[in-house]
Amino acid sequence: MEITDLLRQDAMIMDLKASDKITAIDEMVERLYDIGAISDRAAFKAGIIAREEQTSTGLGDGIAMPHAKNAAVKQATVLFAKSQNGIDYEALDGQPTFLFFMIAAPEGANQTHLQALAALSGRLIDPAFVNQLKNVQTPEEVFELFNQIEKEQEPENEENENLNRPFLVAVTACPTGIAHTFMAADALKRKANEMGVEIKVETNGSEGVKNKLTPDDIKRATAVIVAADKKIEMNRFDGKPLLNRPVSDGIRKTESLINEALSGSAPIYHGDTSATQEETQKSGSFGQEIYKNLMNGVSHMLPFVIAGGILIALSFMIDQFIGVPVDSLDQLGTYNMQAAWFNQIGGAAFSFMLPVLAGFIAMSIGDRPGLVAGFAAGALASSGGAGFLGALVGGFLAGYVVLFLRKILRSLPKSLDGIKTILFYPVFGLLITGLLMLLINVPMKLINDALNNFLLSMDGTNAALLGIILGVMMAADLGGPINKAAYVFGTGTLASTVATGGSVVMASVMAAGMVPPLAIFIATRLFKNKFTQQEREAGLTNIVMGLSFVTEGAIPFAAADPLRAIPSFMVGAGLAGGLVGAFSIKLLAPHGGVFVIFLLSNPFMYLLFILVGALVSGILLGVLKQQSK
Repeated sequence: MEITDLLRQDAMIMDLKASDKITAIDEMVERLYDIGAISDRAAFKAGIIAREEQTSTGLGDGIAMPHAKNAAVKQATVLFAKSQNGIDYEALDGQPTFLFFMIAAPEGANQTHLQALAALSGRLIDPAFVNQLKNVQTPEEVFELFNQIEKEQEPENEENENLNRPFLVAVTACPTGIAHTFMAADALKRKANEMGVEIKVETNGSEGVKNKLTPDDIKRATAVIVAADKKIEMNRFDGKPLLNRPVSDGIRKTESLINEALSGSAPIYHGDTSATQEETQKSGSFGQEIYKNLMNGVSHMLPFVIAGGILIALSFMIDQFIGVPVDSLDQLGTYNMQAAWFNQIGGAAFSFMLPVLAGFIAMSIGDRPGLVAGFAAGALASSGGAGFLGALVGGFLAGYVVLFLRKILRSLPKSLDGIKTILFYPVFGLLITGLLMLLINVPMKLINDALNNFLLSMDGTNAALLGIILGVMMAADLGGPINKAAYVFGTGTLASTVATGGSVVMASVMAAGMVPPLAIFIATRLFKNKFTQQEREAGLTNIVMGLSFVTEGAIPFAAADPLRAIPSFMVGAGLAGGLVGAFSIKLLAPHGGVFVIFLLSNPFMYLLFILVGALVSGILLGVLKQQSK
């Protein structure tokens, strides 16, 4: 099926009268109803608007492709409309839109319809063809232009056309699976579409794996792109050209990733060996692998820390609300029965923090055999007083012990392969790791005790300086390795201070992390003329992200203008973190933003310092940013 089979001349509007987006949609929907392509104006328009609310279909370069697929469509139709003066259609490039293709697809639209519509998108990438469309005057000229393009193409069936089209598969993943994972997936799909490349992207987010790649997908793909900051299932890509990059590259370096994947220069991935030497050199693998292993432990640890920490904090609040005698303040959180319930439940989850951290670091390195040794290393670090740092070291130690065992046991007969996994690796891994941890715990306990004593004694200048450093780190890469390092440090201090009222460090980290998205909101409100309509709308969503402590909401703005945005964020975040530290505000929860405001020692001052930091960053960004074109 060709585009001309769907492009109806009686549906074309050669002089669109509308002056804004909604009236333009109304005018096109009305024409589709008049020619009998749809049976219900309201239902079809609702589908169009629902799609626009997700992302504007104004593609840029003066073109928009509003579309809907619902029961109101009687016949698959493409409506062409042309505006002489251009309409503000909230296009992605902020420029007026002149050419419109409203696509109406019935619920049962078959594959040939979808292929024809995909072909339309491909043709609109050609600037020369678009310029010709802008100059047509009659429906006959539009139809003839498309007809001519189709005749000029080599005669080949649709199956061959699909086989000749480049096809890539990709996987995106970040430690928390909230923002980076889906931003990278959207960026890859959008850029691939612009480049005429077919791509399927699997996301490993907080709700699990979505759009999972099948064996057929992987077999058909030219190459694989992995944009991930945590471990994913890799053995399925054995023998395929594969690029292994941080998730941030999937957001900021999308075009270069796709070009490299298509160029044939991507190294071949080989199963258990993690990567060939060539791939290791290209991706900076050692440092990246260390970071992935660490983030695998952190991402699994966070739910235990957040849920357990908040319940323990609530037990303190319940006791304070009901009342505790002055001479029993050391029992705060367990004095009253109701508080004790919360404390017991939260404590049970919180006690898994160090074993889970070490266990999943070890599993990331040594696969499932590393899990037993890693959990034991974390438990020994906890009971031996080595704390968070000891568990961190223990996790890596357990993982590499298992790798060592795999090497020395490789020469055993293949008939023993099954028993190696369930007996040799766990037993010897646990024994070796445990003995080493008993030795390591001694110096790590001294370091941990010294760090805890320093943090507990911090006030004034020392706390302010640490708050500034952590605040700058939180804003430096907005969810990347530097940001995660600051956050992990904050959660580590919380583990040792929850019984003493909370952590100043954790409070500084969360305050600083809330600043960049809130700064975006402020900048887009105070300096509207320096931002596009799309950016101003994104600014509204950033207030929710900022208040929820989702720093990643500021990434699109930082990626678009890093030299102005990131320094602006760092100034405000450092200021907020420093003020929180200077006034020794403590936080009992490791996450939650304003939703855990009552778990702070001074909620009012805390919110004030966040507002000050956001104002400074927002105003600085607005002053530095160039005028929007």
